[in-house]
Amino acid sequence: MSIAALLPSVRLTKPQRLRSVANWVNGSTAFGLVVASAGHCHIRRGPRGLWLADGYRFGFPVAGAFTVGNVLVTAHEWPARVEKYPDLLGHEERHSWQYVVCGGLPFIPLYLASMGWSVLRTGDRAARNVFERDAGLAAGGYDDAPVRPLAVSMRALLSSRRR
Repeated sequence: MSIAALLPSVRLTKPQRLRSVANWVNGSTAFGLVVASAGHCHIRRGPRGLWLADGYRFGFPVAGAFTVGNVLVTAHEWPARVEKYPDLLGHEERHSWQYVVCGGLPFIPLYLASMGWSVLRTGDRAARNVFERDAGLAAGGYDDAPVRPLAVSMRALLSSRRR
C-alpha cells in the first residue's frame, strides 16, 4: 500500500459519513483523540473519515495498532505499519464500525470479554475473539489457532496461576 492510501479522503461515502457522525455522537472518537493525545501521538486526518495517530508511548494495550472510535493508534509510524501489513487500515476501519454497532464505548468491555474467551478457548487473545475474526485475523497480523477442550484450557489457566 502506498503513502497515498494514508491521505485524507476528499469526499466520504454515505456509510463513511454515517460511521463518522455515529462515533462522534457516541463519544468514542472524542475518547480516542484523548487517548491518542495522552499517549503523545502525532494525530492527523486519515483516509475514509478516520484519524491516524502514531508514536503512542504507553505499553497498553499490547497491540501493533488499536482503534478507539474513528481513531487508529499505533506506537509505530502508520506508513511503516501499512507497508508491513497492507490490509491493516481496513482491519482497523472494521473495528471503527464495531464501535458504531456496540453504541460506542461499550465496545471496550465487550472486546475484553471476547479476548478473555479467546484466551480460554485457544490460549491466544485473537483467534476466537469475535471482533478480531470479524475484522479479519490475517489483515490484523493475527494467526488462527485451534480450539482446545475446556478441560485443557482450565488446566493451563490453573497451572499458570500457581506459578
